[in-house]
Amino acid sequence: IGFIWDVLEHAWCKKFNELCAFKAQNGHCNVYQNDEQNKSLGVWVNLQRVLYKKNALSSDRIQQLNSIGFIWDPLEHEWNEYFNQLCASKEKNGHC
Repeated sequence: IGFIWDVLEHAWCKKFNELCAFKAQNGHCNVYQNDEQNKSLGVWVNLQRVLYKKNALSSDRIQQLNSIGFIWDPLEHEWNEYFNQLCASKEKNGHC
């Protein structure tokens, strides 16, 4: 019959599976809210980040998202990426 006992858990798992498919297709989990093709997934991704910052996301869900390389703070991640590139350039060229 396929009765769903926990509708919220079912909805979360459905979005998580959508995110996994998005990552398989795009190579990353950064879905933006203004992405017209994935707007609802982008909103869900942002909600996970908000809940995480508020310590309102279960450890199981955090672990699931971490397992697929979810980035909790995209701005910090991008800053670190550029900083690492700068350090590599300094190491190679002796200056920034």
